[in-house]
Amino acid sequence: MLVAETRRSLQRFYGRNDQHFITFSCYHRLPLLGSASSRSCFVEILDITRHYHRFLLLGYVVMPEHVHLLISEPELGTPSQTLQVLKQNVSARLAATHTHSAFWQRRFYDFNVWSSEKLEEKLDYIHCNPVERGLVSHPGDWPWSSWSYYTLKRGLIPVDWL
Repeated sequence: MLVAETRRSLQRFYGRNDQHFITFSCYHRLPLLGSASSRSCFVEILDITRHYHRFLLLGYVVMPEHVHLLISEPELGTPSQTLQVLKQNVSARLAATHTHSAFWQRRFYDFNVWSSEKLEEKLDYIHCNPVERGLVSHPGDWPWSSWSYYTLKRGLIPVDWL
């Protein structure tokens, strides 16, 4: 079933078995995921959420102030509902580490990925993000990303292959 979710001129398309390139940010783009332990916590909860909502995790990177995911549509709920659960669980777990009234920005960016070329483009973008931001000199130096799993078959959590 095709579902178009619309909120204030934002339209999301679900139900076509597309992959979704998703970006969401910490509150006011603050580096609330600035520590290694908070990024590792996020990855752990991402893996739990992935198994519970039954979606394929094709790529990810956890940056200090934002996250990029490349996922399939979940079997349980919509991507919006799944992200809500993920964000709530992360913010609840990390509540003691920040003093702000919120942990996440309310909205997220969702781009439906329809082709293998666009999938590769988004994966490259995800994996190069820490390098482009000057956090590391090589994608393999940033453990909070799916790069190591694609290249070395190991990483913090496994990714799914299409």
